[in-house]
Amino acid sequence: MRSILSHIKIKNQYLICLLSVGIVASLCLLTRDFLDHKVVGYLLLVVVSLLAMSLDILPVLLSAVLSALILNFFFIQPYYTFHINSPDDSLLLFLFFMITLVNGVLTHKIRKAEKRLQIKEVRVNTMKLYNALLDSLSHELRTPISAIMGAIDTIQSKTVHISEKNRQQLYLEIEKASLRLNHQVENLLNMSRLESGVVQPKVDWCDLKELIYNVLDHLKEDLHFHKVVVDVDENLPLFKLDYGLTEQIIYNLVFNASQYTPKGAKIEVKIEYNPDVDLEYNPDKSMPCLITIADDGSGFPEEEIDKVFDKFYRLQNSKTGGTGLGLSIVKGFVEAQNGQITLENREEGGSIFTIGFPALVMNTKEISNE
Repeated sequence: MRSILSHIKIKNQYLICLLSVGIVASLCLLTRDFLDHKVVGYLLLVVVSLLAMSLDILPVLLSAVLSALILNFFFIQPYYTFHINSPDDSLLLFLFFMITLVNGVLTHKIRKAEKRLQIKEVRVNTMKLYNALLDSLSHELRTPISAIMGAIDTIQSKTVHISEKNRQQLYLEIEKASLRLNHQVENLLNMSRLESGVVQPKVDWCDLKELIYNVLDHLKEDLHFHKVVVDVDENLPLFKLDYGLTEQIIYNLVFNASQYTPKGAKIEVKIEYNPDVDLEYNPDKSMPCLITIADDGSGFPEEEIDKVFDKFYRLQNSKTGGTGLGLSIVKGFVEAQNGQITLENREEGGSIFTIGFPALVMNTKEISNE
């Protein structure tokens, strides 16, 4: 309520003050014979206090002056005149006016102080977030760069003799570190694209089976100690999706599973087509393309599942490294294609990501038969 009123134009704030004081005064006027004028003063004071919690200072001062004039003119005898017979009533009106003004000004100042404090807290939290991100990035980028430089120095060294086998191993380490470095840079660029709103899917017919195996090939070093199971129907149709965005989605999810599950864990990738859903008649809810990526690791803490897709968020007890961008990029790319993604812990242990796309379908089996 407060945030909404604070954005109202100043002329509308004056109108709100006039209406608020006028309505309360009118209701009190109808019951003037049963209400003491002191009670009316208290009610008008409450109105001004409530207005001061939400509006600018000038409209609040107007409501304070207006309340004092209305109290004098309509509720302090003699009625319908600004003349006051009783010194007690004169003192009461003066105190009412001063208290109303002071209360309105103080409430407004308190509100401004709270706003400044909130801005300061946001800045502090932002600085902490960026410092954590920079620390994480420095680790994530320095590690592959150091590996690349160390391997190159060893290969180029004239004082150290290395066998051909060791040389090939060093080349492999350079390739692995380069891929890791490229992955981090890609994540930063992708997050920048999502933040700027320039992600425009370029949909075309995609062979998801081919896409899955391309991703697994790129991640073969990271998946070396994992058991990967791919479940794809031989007659899986083509889906109209953005190949690049979908590839990045699968890459990030499988990469995350490889990094945060123990050696020997199983990672399952499954693609399903639900032929019972007709896009033409249900364009908003239909998800004929379903992709699930599951593992049998330790899963996610239940209290943190709702936060894992937040930008820069990392699990409380996760291992060092990582930028907290991977899953937020996944969600952004899924939603850019009008899809939905959910995360659940499996009863038998581990977690499962489920992605649904409302994609158009081309049945390749029917085409080949024709």
